[in-house]
Amino acid sequence: MSECLEKGTVMIQKIKNFFREVKVEAKKVNYPSREELIGSTWVVIVTVMVVSLFLGAIDFTLGRLVNYIIVR
Repeated sequence: MSECLEKGTVMIQKIKNFFREVKVEAKKVNYPSREELIGSTWVVIVTVMVVSLFLGAIDFTLGRLVNYIIVR
């Protein structure tokens, strides 16, 4: 029984140590400013729109091409 209790105590210490290290590392993180975050979000939105339009155009063109080949 004491061996099981000892393993549990060791595990709790490891968990505490893990969260202590997480807290230390989280303080080292360089978070973006609000302006940087908004700018990055717009870049992502525009990129997604451009790629989706490009892929939509390719899909439409290839669909028409396949349809032309099949009907012909």
